[in-house]
Amino acid sequence: MRLSPSLFFTTNCEPALAFYEQCGLGRGTILLRWGDNGMPVRTEAMRGKILHARFEGPGVLFHASDNDDAEPMKGSAMMLEFDDPVAMRALFARMAAGGRVSVPLARQYWGTDFGMLVDAYGVQWMFSGAGQ
Repeated sequence: MRLSPSLFFTTNCEPALAFYEQCGLGRGTILLRWGDNGMPVRTEAMRGKILHARFEGPGVLFHASDNDDAEPMKGSAMMLEFDDPVAMRALFARMAAGGRVSVPLARQYWGTDFGMLVDAYGVQWMFSGAGQ
């Protein structure tokens, strides 16, 4: 068994995945669109939007799609754990661009480096590492 989270966007899944790829998180390995190759279309406004995507990188696997009735992303977060504090800080800075840092990345009282942000697409991310 493996847990593979799925992110639901309303209509901006494709630019979100491009942003994650640009940040160095990984890349999309599967991309199916509403209405392509006989795929169903719930509404014409969704035609061409992302029906199903698989995103993979080193230690990263999640799915994503556009759903015009998606609930706002809150109440959960994507947790990234790092062995390399330099890589963690660099990715945190890239993913914070256009978003909002809710907990600055710093050594915490429990002894690890930790930070949280909400990216420009509304996804909450937590970064954790052993620190330097």
